[in-house]
Amino acid sequence: MKCRHCSTKVTRAFIDLGSSPPSNSYLTQETMQGPEKWYPLKVLVCDSCWLVQTEDFVGADEMFSEDYAYFSSFSNSWLEHAKSYVDTMVKRFNLSASSTVVEVAANDGYLLQFAQQMGIPCYGIEPTHSTAEAAREKGIEIIEDFFGVQKAELLVSQARQADLIAANNVLAHVPDINDFVRGFAVLLKGSGVATFEFPHLLNLVSQNQFDTIYHEHYSYLSLTSVQTIFMKNGLNVFDVEQLPTHGGSLRVFAQRADTAHQSKTATVDRLLAQELDAGINDIKFYSGFQKNAERVKSDLLSYLLQLKKDGKKVIAYGAAAKGNTMMNFAGIRADLVPFVVDRNPNKSGKFMPGSRIPIVDESIIIREKPDFVLILPWNLKSEVEQQLSYIRDWQGKFIVAVPHLGVW
Repeated sequence: MKCRHCSTKVTRAFIDLGSSPPSNSYLTQETMQGPEKWYPLKVLVCDSCWLVQTEDFVGADEMFSEDYAYFSSFSNSWLEHAKSYVDTMVKRFNLSASSTVVEVAANDGYLLQFAQQMGIPCYGIEPTHSTAEAAREKGIEIIEDFFGVQKAELLVSQARQADLIAANNVLAHVPDINDFVRGFAVLLKGSGVATFEFPHLLNLVSQNQFDTIYHEHYSYLSLTSVQTIFMKNGLNVFDVEQLPTHGGSLRVFAQRADTAHQSKTATVDRLLAQELDAGINDIKFYSGFQKNAERVKSDLLSYLLQLKKDGKKVIAYGAAAKGNTMMNFAGIRADLVPFVVDRNPNKSGKFMPGSRIPIVDESIIIREKPDFVLILPWNLKSEVEQQLSYIRDWQGKFIVAVPHLGVW
């Protein structure tokens, strides 16, 4: 395999999670009657540009289909994050009714609705029909397509250049990362700014966040690799923030390299130095991750087996992609966890890919009164704990597996 950025031959293994179906390919009653497509889930690291990346097996059109089931608006904390982002960007970059805000991977309009409420012209680019329709119901214009240079050039020809482009948790999702990034350099106005949020590779390694690895994530990103990719594709990084979202993320600020109105902050060099000190450009940094993932898997599986032996009732909360990675890597099936609860009605009534565990609505918790609730989206554990605090009425407890087994 060749590196998807620099085309160097990539052979060094980072982690091998066996195989699984695409993480958002939820099953229906009808599709449960047939076979599933399973693909190897192996991640490699390029020792030339240090981009961590999955081996190519699944096409983007298969993973981001018209019935895509991930809707951002079902997380209250994520909505608060989006509103705070819009408020901050409007103030920092003096956005107004004469500006244009674009979001690439706009999902269900979770973010652009706040720009719209402030009277700032905006539109989104989103390839999945289900989420695009949800955004349109909020009155947000959505261009239903994948983004890249060709789409950016078309938008520029229509005088639709952007003062601000937001790209939250999408940079890792693109197979052709060079074409995607170059598209931002094309679509931005000369004084425009683009921001990119993505889980930070340092946290992924230090916190054993192997379950954030799935086929939709083609890349696993550090500031070191992102700056290299941006420089080669017409963007200049001028600021970076460290965020608590998704187990620890970066928000990278970029501008067109040929205009560069913004001055670079000291934070950029400081974080690059931190990554260098951690060994981000040394193959030793990437060794040992496989063993840590296997330990998390073994600890969770052993605990669930013991609970079953003890006659305890366990259900899971959050039919998230990371949950599917965990369930399939650990081989957890409905005999150990009979249900997964999820607030998203687009998932309720379906089944988890691979494990085929039924997805149900929250009402089952009151009815079943489980002894334990396994929180699969551990990054939302505080929100979920508060939402499900009523399980304490019957001495129910919560479980998380990452970064290590926790029960409380």
